[in-house]
Amino acid sequence: MQEAMFYRIGRGNEVICELCSHRCHIKDGKRGICGVRENRDGVLYSLVYGRLIAEHVDPIEKKPLFNFLPGSSAFSISTVGCNFHCLHCQNFDISQYPHSHHGETAGNKRTAETVVEKAVQAGCASVCYTYVEPTIFYEFAADCALLAHEQHLKNVLVSNGYMTPQVTRHMASLFDGINIDIKAFSDDFYKKVCGAGLQPVLDNVRLMHELGVWVEVTTLIIPGLNDSPEELSGIARFIKSVSPAIPWHVTAFYPTYKMVNRKPTPASTLRQARKIGLDEGLQYVYEGNIPGEGGENTYCPACGTELIQRFGFNIRQNNLTDGRCGKCGEQLAGIWI
Repeated sequence: MQEAMFYRIGRGNEVICELCSHRCHIKDGKRGICGVRENRDGVLYSLVYGRLIAEHVDPIEKKPLFNFLPGSSAFSISTVGCNFHCLHCQNFDISQYPHSHHGETAGNKRTAETVVEKAVQAGCASVCYTYVEPTIFYEFAADCALLAHEQHLKNVLVSNGYMTPQVTRHMASLFDGINIDIKAFSDDFYKKVCGAGLQPVLDNVRLMHELGVWVEVTTLIIPGLNDSPEELSGIARFIKSVSPAIPWHVTAFYPTYKMVNRKPTPASTLRQARKIGLDEGLQYVYEGNIPGEGGENTYCPACGTELIQRFGFNIRQNNLTDGRCGKCGEQLAGIWI
């Protein structure tokens, strides 16, 4: 166990966790919503420090991050647990593990030094904290991130964006990029489908951008739930209000977990969503989870030239030079090799 960061003492032996916007009030012997932070005699502990359930070398495009070191690899890690309970979670077997295994927290013991060493040995350009909400294992992620920077590696998060503002500010000193899900543009969706709220997510997209972290946004489009033109336009307008250069990934849903009876997202819906994003003034809108539709490619926002051609997570052609368009010389927003 490791004493947790970001909590304060309440009445008696109660603690208030201030890691995420749930701000759980945790009584002695109990855990927060994430299932991996426990109050023991008035001290909050992380039960998953250095206990990794997943370690993989992934293409950075899988995160998805398209304007961040394209074509590079990320050493991706995760523990069990999550502060959301999404009915469509594709990683529910690890995100909900403590709840489905009577509080058990499985994982292989690792040190931060080992994680960074493996990333270097694998030729990765970054360490990625992903698969579940990485905020819930932030103590370990922060230690890894410090060492990764010492080895000239970038740090990236794949997040639901539900951290508190003080945690966001702490993250900005350690992390170079983040993909934040805006799962819908409705508080009702967040409450019913995820067990959370919308506003903290929007606030963190804005705050991360203001703090200088490279931000990309993903919306998994679920037929009948968050696919209306009005809702998609609302998301696009919000992103543009932060910055038109923030990439928006509109990705296809496939039936899983507690949504096995809902149909997959048609390619036509992704094309419509991409058009909505571009019409609203976003510079980079990418279609995901349906390879070969053409919406995965990066185009120059100034002259329209196709610069990066993708198929799924693979780059077939890259015509950028130091992040500039090879035709008109426009500097594209992003972090480039």
